[in-house]
Amino acid sequence: MAQICVLEASVQLKSCPQKFYHFLKSQTQHIPNKAHSQNMHAVEIHKGDWETPGSVKIWKFTLGKEETFKERIELDEVNKTIAYVAVGGNVLELYKSYKAIVKVENGILKLRLEYEKLYDNTPPPKKYQQFIINIVRDIDANLVKG
Repeated sequence: MAQICVLEASVQLKSCPQKFYHFLKSQTQHIPNKAHSQNMHAVEIHKGDWETPGSVKIWKFTLGKEETFKERIELDEVNKTIAYVAVGGNVLELYKSYKAIVKVENGILKLRLEYEKLYDNTPPPKKYQQFIINIVRDIDANLVKG
């Protein structure tokens, strides 16, 4: 039987939480410009648009090597939660399933990675967790500047 593993982290936001949530929900195309990291290259629409749940986007970035992350977005407006469900890309070479869930609540962004390992010796996706945290901090700093 498959086991879903969980990795969690929190980031204290300095920007307005509603503004941050709105940015993640509907302005994903601007993340490469808002993230100072040279490791984040592009986000492109594969199917749908920037805001509609079920839309598919392809992220291009470098984490030791060039990688892609093809995701389908799931939104929960009531709970201010966005889930990025992997439907392709490098992450699925290590994990049978992978979902990055972000929730903006009381000035804190909560990150929850839910994943199922392909192999017993596969490490937890800490490199992806740290990459997301770095991007969140960059976006937050840019939103504070205005």
